[in-house]
Formats: sequence, C-alpha cells, structure tokens
Amino acid sequence: MAALLAWLDARSRGAQILLRLEDVDPTRCTPESAQDMREALAWLGLDWDGEELQSANRAHHEAGLEALAAAGRLYPCTCSRSEIAAAGVRARDGGWRYTGRCRERKLPGGGWRAADAALRVRLPEGRVEVRDESGLDLSQDVAAEMGDPVVRRRDGAIAYHLAVVVDDARAGIARIVRGRDIATSSATHVALQRLLGLPTPVYRHHFLFLEEAGGGKLAKLHGSVGWKELSSAYSGAELCGRLAHLARLAPGDAPLRPQELVTSFSWPRVRAADLALRWDGIGLAMVK
Repeated sequence: MAALLAWLDARSRGAQILLRLEDVDPTRCTPESAQDMREALAWLGLDWDGEELQSANRAHHEAGLEALAAAGRLYPCTCSRSEIAAAGVRARDGGWRYTGRCRERKLPGGGWRAADAALRVRLPEGRVEVRDESGLDLSQDVAAEMGDPVVRRRDGAIAYHLAVVVDDARAGIARIVRGRDIATSSATHVALQRLLGLPTPVYRHHFLFLEEAGGGKLAKLHGSVGWKELSSAYSGAELCGRLAHLARLAPGDAPLRPQELVTSFSWPRVRAADLALRWDGIGLAMVK
C-alpha cells in the first residue's frame, strides 16, 4: 500500500519517483531481496524514474559524520539494547528510550573512525516543531522523548536515521510519503537536518494495514503474507483494485492498473483510519 500511495502522489503531481534500496544493513537487505522488491513493484504495475543503492552513498554518509563530529555532536556509546531496555523508559514510538548514559563521553583521539563503539548524536534539547502535510502533529522534544539516535552502528554500518536524511538531501527529495508507523521518526530527522544544514522535505503519513491479532503493522517481517503468495490468488491488476478499494480510492475492487487511479487521486479521498486485514489463503479480507 505504501508504494502505491507514494507512486500515486508523485504521478498525480507530474513528479518523479525514486526507488531507494536501503541496503546499508547487509544482514537485512541482500541482492536477492532487492531484486524481489523490484519484481513485486513491477508485478503490481508500478514504475520508477531512478534507482539507487543506499550502500553506494557511503562517502556522503561519512561526510555527514565528519560534520557532526566537527560540531562536537558525536559520541561513542557502549550501551547494549538489553541495558537500554532494562532502564525501563519508554520512547515515543513504543520502544525503549536511550537514557543518555554515555552522553558526556568524548570521541577517541583518532576521531570517530577510531571509535570501536556505536556512535550517537548529541541532539539539542528542546522541542522540534513539525507538522506533516495532513496536519498531523509530529513535534517532539526528541532528546527527552526518544533519546539521542545511533548514526553509526558498532559494526560500522551507517544507521537508518543518518542515511535517509543525507540521501534525501543529496537526491533532492522534496516530498516523502510513508506510513504512520514511521511518523515518530520525523522529528529526529528534522533535528538531524538542522544540525547538518539540510532542507526539510514535505512529509505525508498515511494509514496502515494492521495484523488481525495484536494490531501491529501488516508486514512480511512479522510473518505476514508476501507478494508471491498474494500472486497465487490475485493478478497484479486484481490486487491493485483490491488495495484501491480498501483505501477508498475506488468504489469496488474490480481489477485496474495504477495508471487508472492517477487522474482522480487526491489525499482527501484516502481513508484516514488504519484497517485490520486477514489473509485466508484466497484473498485479503477486512476484520470486522
């Protein structure tokens, strides 16, 4: 659903859309999983104007680390996930907030490259005011509500928050359309953008499909059905029609191609509330 809505937003504006394969974590994104994503999008009928591998942008990510280090914002952190969880302080996103135990530590004499621990950014204190295009209030005192983010992991991988902020600016991304599950990261991204002197894009967050049990986001990561299983029950056009109907972009769920939705697409038509779905092996059904 996220890919379809982002695609419709771009195409209805005559804008370009970028397929970014976020492969900075080699344990989660492999060449095989990247190709699987390309095939899934093409099967659904989506195209894109450019493609990039996030791992190819390492030099730009490291330039961001250099800038943060020069501003005195980077510090090494040796806290494990279990130690952070043991502190028992919840973050805005429902995870565990970093309590700042290592916040006053300094980088080693050799600089951030010589650090054998994770690197965090010492964010400014105070509230970051952010609203997305729909009016959703994304404002947070990030340091207090989420904690300083990791920007380079202990294994040397660039962390999500820094990578996307740097890559959005480098690619000239003006609009970001994504699910509400990532909305709580927006203030962190804006805080990093301000520290690095980067522009802030327009954000738009949309509804989620939820698991039938537990209410979590419907995602393959959580054991939900993948696109190849869906293709056993639907053609690409049939699934597109079903998704469009669930999103309230089509009156019925007749098969259609994404291009057929472009001229009538507008955000006020898109459903606002999250929707729980069930996969019964023959189709996607709403949970009453």
